[in-house]
Amino acid sequence: MHLSTLERRHYVIGFALIIFMVSCATLLHDFEIILPEIGALTAGTWIYQNEGWIKQPVKIFLAPSGTAIIGFLINQLNITYALKVILGLLLMLILLRLLNSNLAPSFATGLLPIIINATHWSFIGAILIFTAILMAGVFLQKEYKTAQPAPNIKIQHMIVFTILAAIWVGAVWFFGFSQMAAIPPVMVVFFEVLQKPNYSWRMASKHFIALVGAATIGVLVHLFFASWLISTIIALPLVFLLLQLLRIKLPAAYAFPLLALVLPTNMFHMLPITAILATTFFLGSLVVLKKIVPIFQSTREVNND
Repeated sequence: MHLSTLERRHYVIGFALIIFMVSCATLLHDFEIILPEIGALTAGTWIYQNEGWIKQPVKIFLAPSGTAIIGFLINQLNITYALKVILGLLLMLILLRLLNSNLAPSFATGLLPIIINATHWSFIGAILIFTAILMAGVFLQKEYKTAQPAPNIKIQHMIVFTILAAIWVGAVWFFGFSQMAAIPPVMVVFFEVLQKPNYSWRMASKHFIALVGAATIGVLVHLFFASWLISTIIALPLVFLLLQLLRIKLPAAYAFPLLALVLPTNMFHMLPITAILATTFFLGSLVVLKKIVPIFQSTREVNND
């Protein structure tokens, strides 16, 4: 768990930005300003400095903002919740393809307005402001200049993503739990590992523990502390400790404590169970697919996550 001075500074600055966002929401009494995936984006760009994410800093602003606008507009449509999720995911995939971006948290910023039923333009304003801050931070750190670009999104990956997402949404709708259709942090991890050449049960198990653990931390802490700000200040270090114990870097885990703050009551209490089911389905399916489907076996590399 040893961190260098530079790593400690990155964590402090990253956590400070997340806490600042929640503080703004608290002062303005507007929960739509709390953007869970800003937690994931901050971890991935400022703390972990994920090369695929920071290589093109402008897209840190364009991709999440674009998908957030898509989700916000789709939420205004008079269609079922499940259809909103499927339509949103399809349009987000198209946007990322057009932007040539692999920024997985963009799915989460697009799904959020559908999940929380965002209706105020403060949501879009917050997305624009905080993604612009993240972009500026990446430019200032200058690490993007030597970062390796992420691979282009492949058509076959888009197809697999769409099929599995449709199966999941259809299943939860059929069984009467349509509120489980969109779990942004899980979708983000699924999209990321989908593009990896190899994904083992061991790594999937670590991701499962991290995601379910972070969701549980978010719910339990918020049950004890009603304050958005206090919950955030306590939950973030706990997620950090969980990831350190697992020895993995998983930006999406930092979104769960913030997601717990903004979910409707019926979804809030179900969050850990929903995380268990969604993570098992998406990551379990992916491990199996990568072992048996030829398109995933063309290149074999060691997964060093």
